[in-house]
Amino acid sequence: MAVIYKDAWEIDIMRQAGRIAATTLQALVRMVAPGKTTGELDRVAEEMIRGAGARPTFKGYRGYRHTICASVNEEIVHGIPSDGRVLKEGNILSIDIGATYKGYVGDTAITVPVGRVSAGATKLMEACQGALEAGIAQMNPGKRLVDVSRAIEQYSTERGFSVVRNYCGHGVGRDMHEDPQVPNYVDPNLPYLSMELRPGLVLAIEPMLCEGTYRTRTLGDQWTVVTADGKLSAHFEHTIVVTQEGHEVLTSLKP
Repeated sequence: MAVIYKDAWEIDIMRQAGRIAATTLQALVRMVAPGKTTGELDRVAEEMIRGAGARPTFKGYRGYRHTICASVNEEIVHGIPSDGRVLKEGNILSIDIGATYKGYVGDTAITVPVGRVSAGATKLMEACQGALEAGIAQMNPGKRLVDVSRAIEQYSTERGFSVVRNYCGHGVGRDMHEDPQVPNYVDPNLPYLSMELRPGLVLAIEPMLCEGTYRTRTLGDQWTVVTADGKLSAHFEHTIVVTQEGHEVLTSLKP
């Protein structure tokens, strides 16, 4: 495992990449409504990212042809945007987006309601956001990677949701996926989870929670990952750096 720690100059560039990704994601969230298509969201995302002097990180990655991933209801991650995918009242939509600026990546995701949604869907989304915040709270120097995984798993399971196991968070920098991987549960078979968090470590933390089983399957498009039982899933993500004093969320628009 080769963990790449970032210096102050690199972190500043990643802060700018993160702001571009976050600003674009915020604009997409405002667009979400019944009758909108995920293809429309994708086009706006590409325009905004390129207009800010960055490039869409996902586009071209392993042959992927779009700027965002747009996953609806039981789709966990990697949903392909399309003009044929019309959002309907009661759906929940996960939007995952990356922006590469001056060679560095900002990676973030959110799950939002489409119009009015069920109480169960709201509870799922709130739990997933809370799990992300619980993981971020552990991103301080002297903590260990396992503390992040444990916090996410504990927060999620205490609220009655399962945590996806075969997709996880990751280091991020010049590449979208760097070491270390960040599972959203404690796996005793991963000795690297004992690694200490040090200033300059940048991670994309991204819990994915499910109403039912954590097991997944991939659709015939070879991208879209769905829950094996067809129940709802939610996905939240931020890019965070460990600092001398604690941590900074690089994809947050909060001051």
